[in-house]
Amino acid sequence: MKFTPENYALPDIPMMPFIDAQEIENLLVGNKPQRQEIEAIVAKSLSKQRLSLQDTAKLILVDDPESVAIIKQAAKDLKKAVYGNRIVLFAPLYVGNYCTNNCTYCGFRTGNKDAIRVTLSHNDLIKEVEALEEEGQKRLILVFGEHRMYTPDFIAETVRAVYNVKKGNGEIRRVNINAAPMEIDGFVKVKDAGIGTYQIFQETYHPEIYKKYHLAGPKSDYNYRLTSLDRAQEAGLDDVGIGALFGLYDWRFETLAMVRHTNHLEACYNVGPHTISFPRLQAASNMLVDKKYEMSDADYARMVAILRLAVPYTGLICTARERAEVRSEVLQYGVSQIDGGTKLEIGAYSEDDETTQDLHREQFEVGDSRSLQSVIDTLLDEEYLPSFCTACYRKGRTGEHFMEFSVPGFIKRFCTPNAIFTLAEYLEDYGSDEQKQKGYQLIEKQILEVDSQKAELVRSTIDRIKKGERDLYW
Repeated sequence: MKFTPENYALPDIPMMPFIDAQEIENLLVGNKPQRQEIEAIVAKSLSKQRLSLQDTAKLILVDDPESVAIIKQAAKDLKKAVYGNRIVLFAPLYVGNYCTNNCTYCGFRTGNKDAIRVTLSHNDLIKEVEALEEEGQKRLILVFGEHRMYTPDFIAETVRAVYNVKKGNGEIRRVNINAAPMEIDGFVKVKDAGIGTYQIFQETYHPEIYKKYHLAGPKSDYNYRLTSLDRAQEAGLDDVGIGALFGLYDWRFETLAMVRHTNHLEACYNVGPHTISFPRLQAASNMLVDKKYEMSDADYARMVAILRLAVPYTGLICTARERAEVRSEVLQYGVSQIDGGTKLEIGAYSEDDETTQDLHREQFEVGDSRSLQSVIDTLLDEEYLPSFCTACYRKGRTGEHFMEFSVPGFIKRFCTPNAIFTLAEYLEDYGSDEQKQKGYQLIEKQILEVDSQKAELVRSTIDRIKKGERDLYW
């Protein structure tokens, strides 16, 4: 039978598996598309239309330097049009690393007898959050191992505790979660605690490869994990994040599968993922991984550009797994969120002395260990606008409501001013004199790009911040 998408694609039914590996594999064989076809697909994306699975596959299939350059330039242009030069900043906070899974690529796996197991006490959690606030962090993602002690009630209590910590002018205004899949009632509990995004990464979307790396524990159930964010949506938690761990299987397959996941969520719930993450494998304590599918820096940058064109309005996250120079490059092609000042050792943020990385205390090795201040310095030097904004969450601009604002491009009316306000706060409370000078120079440039009717309002709001007011947003 001749291949067509209809022959293989599974129907989009809420709560049911939707990945057909054969469909995806077949899209990745055949002749490479002609230059004119690539240009037409790029033009479609630049008009801010979502690309189909077939369109995305064609972008993946071409690898000649001229076509890749076209894709990268288009990704740069699209990112500028949709996001401007804003880069959202956050920090991960590992709460506990007990785990009942045996995933061979992870330092937390049950099979790793060298792992040092820790769960933060309430007091230790407070110390960690205070240390993060003293650095200027406003957005956290709490990370939990998959263990029976990390129940929905435990996670919800942890979230509430984090929100209650105030250190000087510091406060955490948004808490995201990276934890195990839940049943619907569990997602309701964590939603009611006021979380932002709930992240669950499939790791690899290929069912057979998934079995190879997930040897035991709840995570070994491919379909239960695949449909986890359907349950979140059914619970009313409409802000979700997806991702794959690149290096377990062919990067081309995983990229298409994430687009397929996006399509499924949009078809069933009228809203795609708020964020997509694409971490690459890094060294972990006693890891057991076949390096056959190790991904090069060049393919990584190309993948980011393709994803940006495929999903224009989805936030793309590049974490500190990557080296600083890699992150600097992919910021151009579509990344809109990064972490800064990252420490993965549980309890390390509040430790007095700088600790050397110890893989037995970490889930994996960090590639970019710069401080938050250093990351912000680099962003300012490269004329990116660092943002700690959380306004959309507090104004209800999430899920379908976020799409109503973002798809027509209206979100820039809110995001650029709000990013400016959060940067001004950071500069006043935590910035050095040199950083203040650079920061306010960039802010002035950004104000010139704001609607002229709003420019004076932006300036007057900054004056209020300089006089001591905080948490001002539109």
